[in-house]
Amino acid sequence: MRIGIDLGGTKTEGVVLGPEGEEHLRRRCRTPVTQGYEAILQTIAELVFELTTDLTGDFTVGVCTPGALSQSSGTLKNANTTCIIGKPILQDLERILDRPVRLENDANCFVLAEALDGAGQHADCVFGIILGTGVGGGITFGQRLLSGRHHIAGEWGHNILEPDGPPCYCGRRGCVETFLSGPGLVADYAREGGETCLDAVQVTDRATAGDPVAAAALDRYLTRFGRALAGVINILDPDAVILGGGLSNISRLYFDGPDCVARHVFNEDFRTPVLQNHHGDSAGVRGAAQLWPPPD
Repeated sequence: MRIGIDLGGTKTEGVVLGPEGEEHLRRRCRTPVTQGYEAILQTIAELVFELTTDLTGDFTVGVCTPGALSQSSGTLKNANTTCIIGKPILQDLERILDRPVRLENDANCFVLAEALDGAGQHADCVFGIILGTGVGGGITFGQRLLSGRHHIAGEWGHNILEPDGPPCYCGRRGCVETFLSGPGLVADYAREGGETCLDAVQVTDRATAGDPVAAAALDRYLTRFGRALAGVINILDPDAVILGGGLSNISRLYFDGPDCVARHVFNEDFRTPVLQNHHGDSAGVRGAAQLWPPPD
């Protein structure tokens, strides 16, 4: 059996997958972000214990996290869950669980799951996108992850889209994430005079209901999505783009989004399919389990 753990900003989810990718058990709990790093480690350990209590035989553990491991220090970097930045999370989890652990960025786990048995399973090169609390990306070739020399392959969320844009937690201004994340859409709506919103869903609902400020915010979102994604297309030219995260439910991303991308692609036409994910919010946790190959 393969255990997958998805460490999110608000929830931590675990799954047990069988040899053929079949799901046997799933559990979810709150991520104790305000309690700090040690509480997060303990939450993951308790979730693994709960998932494996009734298992017979051995099992593997894969974990997906925000951010990525630094190749020089072995500690976590670039995470929007800031309490885990600079921590040796892989070493600590292997110590606590007393077994080898494979750990990857959450966007990498998302695209791996979709490339193996999801929306991109018939595509050779897949670019997977997370549009949620943050913005991430991952790449697969031949259903295998491309991590890159610095372990940042696919991290388009911190490319500069507008140099004079809003400040980002990474220290730069105008990153893709500051515009295309859920909080980015809400902030853009508010800057242009929109009423207070709790989340991006409310902005899109108001746009659908005829709120002109919300409609303009959504139009700007699609325009920026097109410019940002076209930069990736011009370099990577993938066979498919798959969207995940809460904002991937915006239907206009699939109807109007490709036209917005096409305006900036260095080609006479744009034929890359922009697809909604198959596994929904379970893709990351499945991909974490699938960091380990199925048993022979």
